Amino acid sequence: MNSDGSGQIRMTNNPAHDYHPRWSADGKKLLFVSDREEGNQAWVMPVDGGEPYRLTNFSSGVQSPEWVGGSRQIIFASSVFPECGANSDCNEKINKSMEEGPLQAHMADHLLYRHWTFYKDGHRTHLILFDIRDKRYKDVTPGHYDFPPLWGSFSVSPDGRYVCVEAKLDSFPASSTNNDLLLYDLQSGQCTNLTEANKAFDGDPVFSPNGRYIAYQTQKIPGYESDKKRLAVYDLKAHRSRILTESIDNWTDTYRWSPDSRYIYFRVHEKGHFPLYRFDLKKNRYRKVADVKTIYDYAAGKKWLVLSRSSVKQPYELVRVKIKGDYRQKKAQRLTFFNKAIEDSVDIRPVRELWISSPTGVKIHTFLVTPHNFDPHKKYPLILNVHGGPQYQWADAFRGDWQVYPGAGYLVAFPNPHGSTGYGQAFTAEISKDWDGAVFTDIMAVTDSLAKLPFVDSTRMGAMGWSWGGYAMMWLEGHTTRFKALVSMMGVYDLPAMYGATEELWFPEWDLGGTPWANYAYYQKASPSNYVPNFKTPCLVITGERDYRVPYTQSLEFFTGLQKMHVPSRLIVFKNDGHWPNYVKSMPLYYNAHLDWFHRFLGGKPAPYNMLQMIRNQAFKSN
Repeated sequence: MNSDGSGQIRMTNNPAHDYHPRWSADGKKLLFVSDREEGNQAWVMPVDGGEPYRLTNFSSGVQSPEWVGGSRQIIFASSVFPECGANSDCNEKINKSMEEGPLQAHMADHLLYRHWTFYKDGHRTHLILFDIRDKRYKDVTPGHYDFPPLWGSFSVSPDGRYVCVEAKLDSFPASSTNNDLLLYDLQSGQCTNLTEANKAFDGDPVFSPNGRYIAYQTQKIPGYESDKKRLAVYDLKAHRSRILTESIDNWTDTYRWSPDSRYIYFRVHEKGHFPLYRFDLKKNRYRKVADVKTIYDYAAGKKWLVLSRSSVKQPYELVRVKIKGDYRQKKAQRLTFFNKAIEDSVDIRPVRELWISSPTGVKIHTFLVTPHNFDPHKKYPLILNVHGGPQYQWADAFRGDWQVYPGAGYLVAFPNPHGSTGYGQAFTAEISKDWDGAVFTDIMAVTDSLAKLPFVDSTRMGAMGWSWGGYAMMWLEGHTTRFKALVSMMGVYDLPAMYGATEELWFPEWDLGGTPWANYAYYQKASPSNYVPNFKTPCLVITGERDYRVPYTQSLEFFTGLQKMHVPSRLIVFKNDGHWPNYVKSMPLYYNAHLDWFHRFLGGKPAPYNMLQMIRNQAFKSN
């Protein structure tokens, strides 16, 4: 589409997945990933018309392809066997032998043998350079490391000579957050570690348009994944780096350069918003340039910012905002209207923002969404939703669960207690080694305050939480009978067992103060599994069988405790899901399970579909 929103053209119309589009240098072609043929491969499409055509046929698939200089080469990440490297036939042969052989087993000699939802089984992520004319593949990052690791990234210099890739070279990666930025010269093959001196995290590199700088994210405390995330820049001419946002007391992310390489744009976690800031390299200062609730992604031009944004009340759309001027006076021009039909036909509920006093001495920022057809003179059941992380923030953004439950007649509250981002790094850091302390004082203070609102039925209050929020539900189960119903999703239950089965050990080693054998007392004190005799509140338990971050056995153990104490409880295990249920296949059952449970114990509207009928339906059973 044109930059003012006009002239929109649908570029692909295929039942397959088409994603990750990248402009060619001349602006005439789009490089993208599609699973139309032979799995995820790189495809190219002329912008002005013409059919897409496939570039690659790499047996291990293509991830995050980028142009290298002009349009003769591309580079992409792929999961390969180090002994095969860029040899597609070799990778395919080993993969087939593992999948089709008589012996089906996983083997490991080192930790981090599985990650998120998959077993590594000898695979490593490498960068593969592909010459479009010669149809030849080259392994740019050989060896027994991941380049980049899971959630990592890479960036190609504008002239196509260099690639900067995030990598973890630590000999014990399961306990380390020490990712580094490696600069590869694609002509000579020389590799330089740009951040070797920093033993904490460095990642998310982004080359400047003039090729002189690399913007990236950095932390200072080794082993602490929730240390403040700072914007830094490496000067390739001066061979040094500097941190640009030390004076901002919140996390930064999502970096983009201005076309002239003078400015760096970045998001900030800030009191339930994700505003956009800009750093001026020439004047060595920053300022806020846009605050439209939650900015997801964006592009920066000379005069305009184009933003993908949302709020609780508005689904994601593209808007345009002028760069110059006071951000408080700017009006966002909406460019797309993909969700207008839904906005016009559905009562998308707005949000109220409350600041609730806590005995911890701070005010807890809390979002409250009121039900459909809300009448302040009536009383409604309330659901408290505790976020995961625990180091993250509920934000003024469009989410399904912020609308589904109000649509069924519930008030829903979303607090940002101790551990949340956006309220200063000290507030974020205070939850570490104190999972059972200030954060629960905050949660109960919010509960007490909301119970006093004239439209809240204090006899019909429930709570739910996901990941660390699931842990919070398990903890509440053993420490209060204030709630009439709980829902725990992907929660942490037995802390020593969790340590022994999770994959990223750096997280419990920092947040719980070491290993279970080095800090046994706290692991026992803060473990919900040690308070089973107190279990009384009806609880729905949801987990994913392929969740390797918080293994699903944690939820199985919790359900066993509930059942042994004769507490009304239900267990749902998504067979093919990890830490997050599949948005398309699983979420219908997920939402209806919640509505069914809360209707049973809080008296809201019943779920639209019969739960047993849904589970018996093959579409859900297969998942």
